[in-house]
Amino acid sequence: MDAALLIARLIIGLGLAAHGMQKLLGWFSGYGLKGTAGFFESIGFRPGVLFALAAGLGEVAGGLLTAAGLFGPIGPSLIITVMVVAIVAVHLPNGFFAQTNGYELALLYAVLGFVLAILGPGMYSLDGLLRLSGVWDASVAWFMAGGAVVVGLANVALRRAVTRPVATAQR
Repeated sequence: MDAALLIARLIIGLGLAAHGMQKLLGWFSGYGLKGTAGFFESIGFRPGVLFALAAGLGEVAGGLLTAAGLFGPIGPSLIITVMVVAIVAVHLPNGFFAQTNGYELALLYAVLGFVLAILGPGMYSLDGLLRLSGVWDASVAWFMAGGAVVVGLANVALRRAVTRPVATAQR
C-alpha cells in the first residue's frame, strides 16, 4: 500500500507541478504568466495576473507537497481547489472527454487528490519520515477536502461577466 501511494503521489504531484510551471514560467511549452493571465481575463478572472499566479502557485505547491508527502492533506486539497475551478470555469461546457477539452483529466486529478488526502501520504513520505502522519487524521482530511471544493467554487464565483464588443453597422 505504501509503495502504491508513493507512485500515485509522485505521478499526480509532479504532473500537476509541471502544469503549474507552464502557467508561471512557460516551461514545458506553456504560455507563462502573461499568456495565462490573458486567458484568465478572457474567461472573466480579473485581474488575470493575480488569478493566473494563484492557479500556478496552487498547482506547483499542491503538486510538490503531494509528491513529497508533506503536510498530509494540504497538497491534495490544493489540487482539488484548482481542479474544481478548472472544471467549472473552463472544461464543463465541453463535455466529459479530454479530447474535446472536456473535464475528464481535471476530474481525475481532483478525485485522485481526494483519495490521497483521505488515505494520507503513507510511510514512504516526508510526513512518515518526520513522524507527522498522526497529525492528520481522517476527519481533518475530510474537512480539508470539503473546504477545498468550497474554496474552488468561491473562486469561480469571483469571476466577472465577460463583455464582448457589440458590432455596429457601417453607415
